[in-house]
Amino acid sequence: MCPQQIKSQDRIIIQMTGIRKGAIMKSPCLLCGGQTNPLHHPGLKADYRVCGKCDLIFKEAADLISSDEEMRIYNCHQNSIQDPRYVDFFERFLNDAVFPYVNQGKRGLDFGSGPSPVLAQLLERDYGYSMDIYDLFYAPEKVYEGKKYDLITSTEVVEHLRDPKAYFRLFRTLLKSDGILAVMTLFHRNDTIHFLNWHYARDRSHISFFTPKTMQYLAEQTGLKMIHTNHERYTTFMLDEAWQKMPESNQKP
Repeated sequence: MCPQQIKSQDRIIIQMTGIRKGAIMKSPCLLCGGQTNPLHHPGLKADYRVCGKCDLIFKEAADLISSDEEMRIYNCHQNSIQDPRYVDFFERFLNDAVFPYVNQGKRGLDFGSGPSPVLAQLLERDYGYSMDIYDLFYAPEKVYEGKKYDLITSTEVVEHLRDPKAYFRLFRTLLKSDGILAVMTLFHRNDTIHFLNWHYARDRSHISFFTPKTMQYLAEQTGLKMIHTNHERYTTFMLDEAWQKMPESNQKP
């Protein structure tokens, strides 16, 4: 390709990262298998791949941090149900992505509950839920095995996952027929300059970045139906088979 034929988006990548799209050997998307383009983050000295099919941005395996370093980052999180700002952070999520869609059942799972399971505590204290929690580091017992839930929440978790599709498949098996899955993760903007200056990417434990298009693809591949997104950070899902059986007047696309 002649220099004058480089598209503006490509020019940004060259200027900001020194890498032309396609200049590095091809690497398929971990999620959809589509063609990806390289993206180097100079500040983090890390390499990413950007999928043109499903919008997933994922960190290259060579730049992943160790489990010990990941744990050190999580241990720096100082969150408490006594912090009104943190409670409000979850209340906004519940009012947007959970309560308009959840059934009357009160059995819940908070997947990736973190060092302080504030969301689970909030749902039990204020909304009458009976919550299970799971976290790879802080609550590693797989208490969800053999159970079904009315509500599964996963907040600020999927950006840490190397294989999100495997987890969405798991979530599907854990939902009751009319249950919902509510996910929180900040969406990227499909904008290279924004990504390179984005606080969310600067967290070295964040390795996967999504858009609503990525979430839609995940739903289609795992037997879920995406019934809501606020196009910023919230997404809600239900079983696709349950959605198909609903009267059109009750469906929530």
